[in-house]
Amino acid sequence: MGMKTIVPCIYLFSGQAVAGFKERNVFECKDVKELAGFYSDNGADEILVFDLSSDDASHEEAIGNIKNICATAEVPVMAAGNIKRMEDVKKLIYAGCAKAVLNFSKSSNVELLEEVSKKFGKEKIAVCIAKKEEFTDHQTMIEEYASQVICLKEILQEEVRSVSGISILLLCDRMEEEQVISALQSEAVDGVTGAWVSALDAQLMQLKRTCKENGISVNTFESKIPWSQFKTNSDGMVPVIVQDYKTEEVLMLAYMNEEAFDTTLATGKMTYWSRSRDELWTKGLTSGHVQYVKSLTIDCDSDTILARVSQVGAACHTGNRTCFFRELVKKEYDDTNPLRVFQNVYDVIMDRKIHPKEGSYTNYLFDKGIDKILKKVGEECTEIVIAAKNPDKEEIKYEISDFLYHVMVLMAEKGVAWEDITAELAHRS
Repeated sequence: MGMKTIVPCIYLFSGQAVAGFKERNVFECKDVKELAGFYSDNGADEILVFDLSSDDASHEEAIGNIKNICATAEVPVMAAGNIKRMEDVKKLIYAGCAKAVLNFSKSSNVELLEEVSKKFGKEKIAVCIAKKEEFTDHQTMIEEYASQVICLKEILQEEVRSVSGISILLLCDRMEEEQVISALQSEAVDGVTGAWVSALDAQLMQLKRTCKENGISVNTFESKIPWSQFKTNSDGMVPVIVQDYKTEEVLMLAYMNEEAFDTTLATGKMTYWSRSRDELWTKGLTSGHVQYVKSLTIDCDSDTILARVSQVGAACHTGNRTCFFRELVKKEYDDTNPLRVFQNVYDVIMDRKIHPKEGSYTNYLFDKGIDKILKKVGEECTEIVIAAKNPDKEEIKYEISDFLYHVMVLMAEKGVAWEDITAELAHRS
């Protein structure tokens, strides 16, 4: 039995998440980016987006939202709905989707399958079926040009599996937990999606633990080194240094005993032992400032853990982002960390845009507008080409720096942040 996947759905309509295919009430007021991040942090293996738009204009809006979902989610995103032509699949793939899903109840999608599969690769294409015939009538084509079938009705997975070995994702809108577990136990099902696993109160990590207890292979946190090999202090604990996984900022220091460590692995949320209260403590349980586990690393002496986390809100009880906010001593130095330098320069540019400063060259560019900014970007790009022909690398360093500054002015003018760029690059790696 292979690894089974848990795949929440986002039903996207008019820029908002709604409750289902035929439901138009907003899904518990969740912004779609926030919802994608929530699913990603809480145990989803993938996310499936159904675009419920009905015309080209709203479809274009949906593509923008799907791009935001892909940028926020740290798990693969599949997108289905309103695909009519090759260009629609292209836009979804370029938006960052791991797969585009063709609806095989539409003959136009059947005709499109071979073309898009050859263009983007079989692994980028899935098909969605609501009737057995939609699979059996096109079985050879689907197996050759698609990597997965999404079955919209429970009975379909058995019918498809009886004739094919293709990967099957089952929509389980009307199921309860026991039925979801039962479906995952079936050799016919490789993963589940739909309303039950998409509910905000669904405990996906708990579901995965139950799956493991029932012999179902799922993706969970498993420590490569058992607690028994850690070097604990006299109280049976190890200190945990907590770091923001994106910025690498050190957020706090806390302690874990074995129970806290096991709970952290089981829930995916940082859990500690409170020495002052003498009790288990899941960070953010009352404040909402949860720390979602991204990685846990042990040091060379096996007596300290480094936790890289996604921090919601503030790590410190004072309301500060980090507990380490009171400076004691400091020697001035140039911070040459590329990420921080780029972000710091960009922040200054954005500050000039919001709070203009007389005599500022940056404000001069903003005042002149987009054409002037684009002209400078083009000029600086040409300067790089010229400098590259010079054997002195100092000149090209200078010209690249000029170019990057003007590009950041362009980014600020167009509302593009460094996180948008790095997210796009990450999808390409």
